[in-house]
Amino acid sequence: MPLIELVLRITLAFTTLLVLTRLMGRKELSQLTFFNFVSGIAIGTIGASLAIDSTLSVRNGVIALVCWSAFTIVMGLLDIKSKKVRVAIEGEPRILIKKGKIMEEELRKVRLDIDALNSLLRQKNVFSVADVDYAIFETDGKLSVMKKEAKQPLTKSDMNIQQVKADIFPISTTVVSDGKINTTNLEKMNRDKEWLEQQLQSAGVHSISDVFYAEVQKDGTLYIDNKNDVLH
Repeated sequence: MPLIELVLRITLAFTTLLVLTRLMGRKELSQLTFFNFVSGIAIGTIGASLAIDSTLSVRNGVIALVCWSAFTIVMGLLDIKSKKVRVAIEGEPRILIKKGKIMEEELRKVRLDIDALNSLLRQKNVFSVADVDYAIFETDGKLSVMKKEAKQPLTKSDMNIQQVKADIFPISTTVVSDGKINTTNLEKMNRDKEWLEQQLQSAGVHSISDVFYAEVQKDGTLYIDNKNDVLH
């Protein structure tokens, strides 16, 4: 391919992509849903082919870009006007934690494990599942979190009106994950399996197999989430 043709193709591809991206709107950048992700990859691929693939005519490349962008715009308009179309294209938000309980079935539906959930919570400055009242997994992959009332800003807890227990540990620590005991974390806290079983018995839980997730709070108390919580 001659150099001048390459420069012209790159210039045309860049200009076309810039114009079409502006027409498609900011949602393509701000909310990366499944559809936006596929659309972005496809348009980028077509644009790259237009720029450097000499076997693809300029006319066909521009037509492909315009048609795909038009398809994206039309789907975006349908997304706004029809909830059924929106659900089909983007899916629905999923409640992963409801009233402090982890919804294991919802976790499986969105392909998340408890470690991934904890990671998303930490990104929201939440370091303990026990602090969460609701957590909703949005269609763009972000997690919206509502803390329990006592953990929200400007509450009685924050103003030290209620008596606060002294912290024993620097951070909440997982001791049961996906129904399996994390012996490493127990050892770091100078605790053992017998201590864990006693705490579970005190909470009315008679078997580790009934526990989906458990963590030791900073004050030494145990947060427990049982298996098979149901989302109503």
